[in-house]
Amino acid sequence: MHIDVAAFLESLKIMGIGMLGIFIVTMVLIGVMVLLTKAFPEKKEDK
Repeated sequence: MHIDVAAFLESLKIMGIGMLGIFIVTMVLIGVMVLLTKAFPEKKEDK
């Protein structure tokens, strides 16, 4: 079995960019959720 090290390292770069993209999108979604929670707080009804 032959492993092409150059191709492996190139694929690691591509996978790293993909994982970074997923991380950024996740952080943006969490940030939007936090902002919306602060902008529209839950109304508590007193009984």
